[in-house]
Amino acid sequence: MIRFCSICARGGSKGVPGKNIRDLHGQPLIAYSIAQARKSGLFDLIYVSSDDEDILSVAARFGADEVIRRPDELANDHAPKIPAIRHAMIEAEGRFGRECDIVVDLDATSPLRSVDDIVASVNSLVVSGASNLFSVTPSRKSPYFNMVELGEGGVPHLSKTLGQQVVRRQDSPKCFDINGSVYVWTRKALLENDLLFLENTQVHVMPEERSVDIDTQLDFLIVERLMSLPQAG
Repeated sequence: MIRFCSICARGGSKGVPGKNIRDLHGQPLIAYSIAQARKSGLFDLIYVSSDDEDILSVAARFGADEVIRRPDELANDHAPKIPAIRHAMIEAEGRFGRECDIVVDLDATSPLRSVDDIVASVNSLVVSGASNLFSVTPSRKSPYFNMVELGEGGVPHLSKTLGQQVVRRQDSPKCFDINGSVYVWTRKALLENDLLFLENTQVHVMPEERSVDIDTQLDFLIVERLMSLPQAG
């Protein structure tokens, strides 16, 4: 079984300028995902896709097997991510000389994931026979209890109901946030779909402390703080 690891890192971040190669505890942010992929021992090829030459240069220096120039039309603010992952997979297959069976995409802005999260995600996909899988974390808010939408006249109402109002959060169905850390596809599913939610999609649940996705300066500060804490055990 041939497994590829894709790390997509677009340039031009507005929330945290230059975040993908910004220094985080002594090395560029993207280096953590490359190192985690390498340490997992799962992948025949680890590659980084970007529209930014500085990101590609740093990725090559920190251990990516291949760097792939992403087309501009797949790198603007409105471009969805799945076509970019698919483009990189096809380009990587051409360089590797063989088709892959599984593609794992690691978000460069999620450095707190563990290697075990990557391994467990791939194993879950294989064992379940799912077409794809993505990682989640238990949601701190519930659409059945304390998430609201504004209706006519700006009147708030719960986003979802169970026929009657839930008065305790514990009584609402379990809800999760997509944490943007790990995505896994079979090659067939990635080639044939632009959507994340398929008929047999599975999830891998990660704890909140490993699920911070860096999108803002505050996120970056939180990750810096968490990484500076003494490791348990």
